Amino acid sequence: MIARHGKGGKVWFMRAWRGVENTPSDWGRSVVTIGVFDGVHRGHQQVIKHVVDTAAERGLSSVVVTFDPHPAEVVRPGSHPPMLTSAQRRADLIADLGVDGLCMLPFTVELSQFSPERFAHEVLVSHLHAATVIVGENFRFGHKAVGSVQTLAELGARFGFAAHGFPLVLDEGDAEPQIFSSTYIRACVAAGDVVAAARALGRPHMVEGVVVRGDQRGRELGFPTANLEAHPYAAMPADGIYAGWMRRAGKEYRAAISIGSNPTFAGTSRRLEAYVLDFDADIYGEHVAIEFVDRLRDMVRFDSLESLIAAIEADVALTRDLLS
Repeated sequence: MIARHGKGGKVWFMRAWRGVENTPSDWGRSVVTIGVFDGVHRGHQQVIKHVVDTAAERGLSSVVVTFDPHPAEVVRPGSHPPMLTSAQRRADLIADLGVDGLCMLPFTVELSQFSPERFAHEVLVSHLHAATVIVGENFRFGHKAVGSVQTLAELGARFGFAAHGFPLVLDEGDAEPQIFSSTYIRACVAAGDVVAAARALGRPHMVEGVVVRGDQRGRELGFPTANLEAHPYAAMPADGIYAGWMRRAGKEYRAAISIGSNPTFAGTSRRLEAYVLDFDADIYGEHVAIEFVDRLRDMVRFDSLESLIAAIEADVALTRDLLS
């Protein structure tokens, strides 16, 4: 179970299980939503909140069905998209929305070959006892994605559940409205536009990992950095310098963040390094998270250590000011 604390000290527990066959034996009728939900962005949040509210109104349980690994990696090996959230982070974000249950389905070749009818019967009816299924209006399912919301509604009429498509959520902050989607947010992150990504996510984009030893150059320059070894599929912002936060053990610290290959030192490997302001603890081997608030500048090659140090000092001052 994952415990969450809401307003007024309210506490609820989300039951989580992996594999539909491990659904709790006492699981009753439920309102279900299905999707990868990578990022749990503002569009996902509205769908899931609607599921939670509908379940509460009807005295039923709410459950989110999601997948791990990403279906693309199974259907088209080698095409795994950059991930906005780890499986655990996704579960935590979903729990924060007040969901009663989370079913993580291992996405396998066998599951990819399920017909829409088999998926609806085995997953939604036999194990989750769906009374209502609510999905995004562009939802597809079944072998070769042949099933749509209409297919789901037709199967629901046969199997005893209702099915509804939820309208896609628009970001109207730009000149041209943009539909919130994981694909759109990945594109923002890849371009280094972490402000647009945060607007779509409803929070800053985060990269998690373990702090490992680097070349120690930052320490020699007077700015020791935490080098993060992130998951290979993590969605990493474009090369550059960013202002953000390091989250560790429930606390947050301001950080000037560098992503790139250290061109001043003719580096070849791409790294994420964070200079954490007003912080000097030894955190090698610890799991931390880096949140990206704003992009400060491009990654550039400096002709001297003096000019590099001056640029870092300016980055740190700007970070302090932005996050004060």
